[in-house]
Amino acid sequence: MYPRDLFGPEHVQFRDTVARFMEHEVAPNLERWESQGGFERSLFDRAGAAGLLCPTVPEAYGGPGADLLYTAALLEEAAPYSNMGLSFAMHSDIVTNYVLHYGSEALKQAYLPKMVAGEIVGALAMTEPSGGSDVKAVRTTAVRDGEHFVVSGSKTFISNASVCDMVIVVAKTDPQAGAKGVSLLVVDAASPGLTKGAPLKKMGLKSQDTGELFFDQVRVPVGNLLGEENKGFAYLMRELPWERLQIAISAIAAAEAAYGWTLAYVRERKAFGQAVIDFQTARFTLAELKTELRIGRVFVDRCMQLLLRGELDAQMASMAKYWTTDLQGKVVDACVQLHGGYGFMAEYPIAKAYVDARAQRIYGGTNEIMKELIAREL
Repeated sequence: MYPRDLFGPEHVQFRDTVARFMEHEVAPNLERWESQGGFERSLFDRAGAAGLLCPTVPEAYGGPGADLLYTAALLEEAAPYSNMGLSFAMHSDIVTNYVLHYGSEALKQAYLPKMVAGEIVGALAMTEPSGGSDVKAVRTTAVRDGEHFVVSGSKTFISNASVCDMVIVVAKTDPQAGAKGVSLLVVDAASPGLTKGAPLKKMGLKSQDTGELFFDQVRVPVGNLLGEENKGFAYLMRELPWERLQIAISAIAAAEAAYGWTLAYVRERKAFGQAVIDFQTARFTLAELKTELRIGRVFVDRCMQLLLRGELDAQMASMAKYWTTDLQGKVVDACVQLHGGYGFMAEYPIAKAYVDARAQRIYGGTNEIMKELIAREL
């Protein structure tokens, strides 16, 4: 690990807390969560009690009022555990940020303190069965009826879907206006007409809660609108650089973990009378991966510095998301190969890392979409 000057002593202390939480609260349960298709709601209660949730929420709303580096530390420490940090970050740094940045004072008071404590778990309902990365093409509608919006539609691939207590819904308040007709609404998960589907059966990330949400004439108070009506697309675009950088942070950390497991394995594993690492092809593969991981780490840290200064733009965030997740895929594939037959065994961490990595190039905007966004600036 090269010297990093991003984190101060307070971040290191928080990182240690996260590491202990992952070791004691997550690691022993991962296999069971994978078999049942997700974790229990109580995980957020324990995370809230440990002080891991919503680090940037101001003290006025029960939070510590800290910086985004706390989330970066959490994502890095959680990456070896099937990237569980992404479920926490969805709650703490995506859903919470929408309420914090665009919610009324009443919404902030109602939700933020309980989100910090883990008493309310948040989700974001954006993706729909008919379309993925094209947010402006959503079909879920929110029709104004007096002092309520009536929401109808369906959402899929929703993180924290089964355990959420509230969800921010991306809906069309003006179906004819394209991107200029999108709004964001805070919806209580217990609202009549809102139904949670069964956990989705995924190829990887099986321990994380991913599901579907269905809205059948769900009545939502007008006061639950985030920001202004029909401005939702602009709000989503404003938040996306940080959301995509979170994926990049987790990608590099997960790839580094895979590299570490593999380095330890090839030092111990014997073939033809010598350690696997003594073969030039293994050493050169590891040297190449180490170099690219170092490049990725330096780039992601630089992006984090820009974010903290308010200077990270959508183009660089897209670069970070696509390049690091592509690299993660390359690293875990090479590491499986270096494990030989054992790399194909499900009980080995590298096998789980292999299937878990595949989704990283899809969610948060596919890597093909990231390249389109970068190309627009050419």
